[in-house]
Amino acid sequence: MTPLAGLVDTSIAPDLSMTPLATENGQADPRDWPPNLRDKTVTVPPHPLKLKPAGNAYTSRENLRISLGSLTALTDELIIQTMEFLDGISLLKIGATCKALFAFASLEELWKSLFIGSVQPTSMTWQGTWRSTYLRVEASQTSRVCCTNLFSDVLHRPFFCANVPITPYTVNIPTGNAITQLPNLTPAEFSANWTDKPFILTEPVREWPVYKDWSTKALLEKYGHVKFRAEAVDWPLSDYVQYMQNNTDESPLYLFDRAFVEKMRLKVGRADHGEYWAPECFGEDLFGVLGDQRPDSRWLIVGPERSGSTFHKDPNATSAWNAVLRGSKYWIMFPSSPSFPPPPGVFVSEDQSEVTSPLSIAEWLITFHAEARRTRGCLEGVCTEGEVLHVPSGWWHLVVNLSPAIAITQNFIPRKHLPAALDFLKDKPNQVSGFPVGVADPFATFVQQLQQKHPHILEEALATMKTRKEGKKRKWDDLVKGNVESPADSGFNFVFGTGDDDDDIP
Repeated sequence: MTPLAGLVDTSIAPDLSMTPLATENGQADPRDWPPNLRDKTVTVPPHPLKLKPAGNAYTSRENLRISLGSLTALTDELIIQTMEFLDGISLLKIGATCKALFAFASLEELWKSLFIGSVQPTSMTWQGTWRSTYLRVEASQTSRVCCTNLFSDVLHRPFFCANVPITPYTVNIPTGNAITQLPNLTPAEFSANWTDKPFILTEPVREWPVYKDWSTKALLEKYGHVKFRAEAVDWPLSDYVQYMQNNTDESPLYLFDRAFVEKMRLKVGRADHGEYWAPECFGEDLFGVLGDQRPDSRWLIVGPERSGSTFHKDPNATSAWNAVLRGSKYWIMFPSSPSFPPPPGVFVSEDQSEVTSPLSIAEWLITFHAEARRTRGCLEGVCTEGEVLHVPSGWWHLVVNLSPAIAITQNFIPRKHLPAALDFLKDKPNQVSGFPVGVADPFATFVQQLQQKHPHILEEALATMKTRKEGKKRKWDDLVKGNVESPADSGFNFVFGTGDDDDDIP
């Protein structure tokens, strides 16, 4: 059993041979990393409380866990779940009973939940950790208890994932996996050849005023007092930057604000001499016909190194572009269709409404990255300052900041993907998101506006939807009636759907 055995949920990571070892001094042996990382020197510092992964208990003569008394009968997971019901005072009291419980009661996720669930103060000083910030205690006044002989994957895993280097996973991208880079495209080139393919453009963003003017310092000077949404909290930008520059989170909070244009009073559009505009190659965004009734479509993204998004598809069957203004981002992407499984380590419900994956980006990289690179359809790339990446409708993608980053992203519907978007709005209403409260029927509202402004485009899209559904039904009927050859007889695998079409068979 390796020192990290049990560090990752074995129900979704059965092959622990790919997981790096954390030794007692915090060193990770490169020989135990995936093959593409073995030439890298990987060092993870010791845990601040000196506790270690559970496997180290097998070589230790002492174990602090015996000090838990009757609580020894509980698993580490159950102890943490029980502590989730406690308030801050109770956590402090139970943490004062013994070293082991001090370690459990110091878990950052407990204090993060308490802070986010509390009434947010009008002014906040970030103290480097959620515990210190919640208690309003300076980092220098925080208690440090040595828990040398405590061995727990539950307590060590978040720290390990927060400190394991992620850059080695983003280099030496296999040639066949590399996302195509281009200077620019015309709308005709995009429509004809690129609507279903990820790519990176290196020229369009460099024309934007925000590319030339924005930096963390510049944004602080102008918008430091403005509150932005960072996942579950609304903080002034000045508070978020404090957090961004000094945190130890496994999954750092990601500033992801949908109302930034209004909050920052930005002009958008080249014709209006705006601060930025959509790259012209993407053409008209057909969701634009909805005006104020359209779903959320644009976001300001700011985050520290290691922040990002775990695997997901963009909402409402939209495509997207993501423009990096400062920093750099690593992307790994997979197409979605019945002939392609979800990315390794990602589990999807039958109707694709629920997605289960490892808790953090680092955990996924540690456990599944090597397998992912060998998986059919995998594409990878690094998008740097002044570049914009295209995410086609339906593609799975994970993205992580390799350095503190500022970006703008926008979702859109190109003409070629209108049938898929209409089909999604019509057949999956429980998964539709982002529309204003007053829009009771997004599909009917969208069709009505398209009929008024682009009747020929709508007619073409509805005809395509009808043809696709009839084709699927014929395939289903042929299979039921035995008119389709078996794979053994025909030498091919029969699957429903092609390309980015991931609809269910009727």
